Amino acid sequence: MNTKKSLIATVLSAILAIGFTGCGASSTSANPSSAQAENNSADQKFTVGICQLTQHPSLDAATQGFMDAIEEALPDQVEFDLQNASNDIPTCGVICNGFAASNVDLILANATPSLQAAASATVDIPVLGTAVTEYGVALDLENFNGTVGGNISGTCDLAPLDQQANMISELLPQAKKVGILYCSAEANSVYQANVVQESLEKAGLTVTSYTFADSNDVSTVASTACDENDALYIPTDNTAASCAAAINNVAGPAGIPIITGDADTCRGCGIASFCIDYYELGRTTGKMAVQILKGEKEISEMPVEYYSNPVKMYNKSISSSLNIEIPEDYTPLD
Repeated sequence: MNTKKSLIATVLSAILAIGFTGCGASSTSANPSSAQAENNSADQKFTVGICQLTQHPSLDAATQGFMDAIEEALPDQVEFDLQNASNDIPTCGVICNGFAASNVDLILANATPSLQAAASATVDIPVLGTAVTEYGVALDLENFNGTVGGNISGTCDLAPLDQQANMISELLPQAKKVGILYCSAEANSVYQANVVQESLEKAGLTVTSYTFADSNDVSTVASTACDENDALYIPTDNTAASCAAAINNVAGPAGIPIITGDADTCRGCGIASFCIDYYELGRTTGKMAVQILKGEKEISEMPVEYYSNPVKMYNKSISSSLNIEIPEDYTPLD
């Protein structure tokens, strides 16, 4: 009898022990430690689609800065699907539609046509623009106040246009007639041209716009502009930047100086520019992406960010060939 009672007690003790152990395991599983939560976050993987309009140094630098900033913050957690549209706007649409179909975690739209394509492709996936000059114009927004809302934000590459216009009077005081040369297919170029034209006309200069539809007629239009003006202004324009050498082949022999809106165009055909650092602009965009991917901020509430320290730069070779004296506060292009 005592033996049976002893056996029953032993069995009951074992059952109770198993029950308590099970409860303990369940509690640990339901309430992971903060260290475990951090490990889970570090293991999370993301896919970021990048649509870049064309290959040239400014856009390349913006893309590289974007990826570098993300990789530093989320090492080995992000897969980049980088695609280049080769300066073909319909291809931007194909690329962004593909990203939407693949349901990537975020899209980087590098340059205005890429942003427009991404905006048309998805209203759900976060879209960050970079190297976009004016979001209100690009997205046809009324009363744009700096925040796009919805699934779109990004960074702007617009340098102060009035100061770019002032460079013409500062460096070329003898110029009376100025031609503005740009691609009519780029909405942001139209915007810049209108603002600069207004500034130049207020300064008493005669201003004429010369537009080309694509790279095929750049040289012809540039030749006409050089024949009819004392100087040219070229805004930040992707097509013009990719054709800077062709423009210089016309403007150089004609002795026509050019002020540009960006450093890459200036390297190819300009004497000076008031410009930004596209790598740093891309890094800023990458930091915005990290905040979105980590769930720290809602893209709908993120205002467009601007590059805050544009620099006066000059092309030593071209300015010297045209005998143009450059003030000391200008930095030579590398």
